[in-house]
Amino acid sequence: MHFFSPVDKMPLLEIVVGEQTSDAAIAKAVDVALQIKKTPIVVNDSRGFFTSRVIGTFMGEAAAMLGEGVPAPSIEQAALQAGYPTGPLALFDEVSLTLARRIREASREAAAAEGWDFPEHPSYPVIDTMVVEFDRGGRAAGAGFYDYADGKRVGLWSGLAEKWGSDAIDVDFTELQERMLFVEAIDSVRCFDEGVLRNVPDANIGSIFGIGFPPWTGGVLQYINGYGLSEFVARARDLAAKYGPRFEPPASLVARAESGEQYV
Repeated sequence: MHFFSPVDKMPLLEIVVGEQTSDAAIAKAVDVALQIKKTPIVVNDSRGFFTSRVIGTFMGEAAAMLGEGVPAPSIEQAALQAGYPTGPLALFDEVSLTLARRIREASREAAAAEGWDFPEHPSYPVIDTMVVEFDRGGRAAGAGFYDYADGKRVGLWSGLAEKWGSDAIDVDFTELQERMLFVEAIDSVRCFDEGVLRNVPDANIGSIFGIGFPPWTGGVLQYINGYGLSEFVARARDLAAKYGPRFEPPASLVARAESGEQYV
């Protein structure tokens, strides 16, 4: 049972099912969730489960934007104006840049052991620079993308602009917002394809109540429905051409768009 921080405020409980988990065990876990007044979703076991995996794409996209020269305040404002409860750089600090780096290296080692290619991401050099060069590991370390005083966030670190700032960047707030929304929605489709997600409602509920996907969307997969599947595929391909294959729409999504089938 995967709880979310802060546990007393976050309503979601992600119940992670293994290959040998019985239906009776799942039912008992759901009962426990309801008794403690949590909203349960049931997902199959995988690295990062559903919620941790998808929220990582949100934070990673923000770090990639920073590395491109997008001003950090613009990144945070774009997310807040899109309906996210917290800016992705602030969230990254809460999760810990150091922890994210350790998870990435563990995933890289697992990929090598299992014989598959570990995908590189433009956020990795940014995180490495923050942790190794600047010794800024996040809120727990007292310094990250933000400065802290007595454990409280006091403002974005001025060194971000010095290291990655660029006067040549033309900030398009709509594109920044769509990059965040699309990267999470597309990875949710992959989770659905891989069997991590068992159904559409759990994807939508989990994304809103667990990882702060903007409520106005109806959730990660409902966002695709609302955007229009054909229109979403076209926009995803446009973003992929600009920013890389992480935005390439999965074949299953393309097939749904061609058949006119929505996520229900």
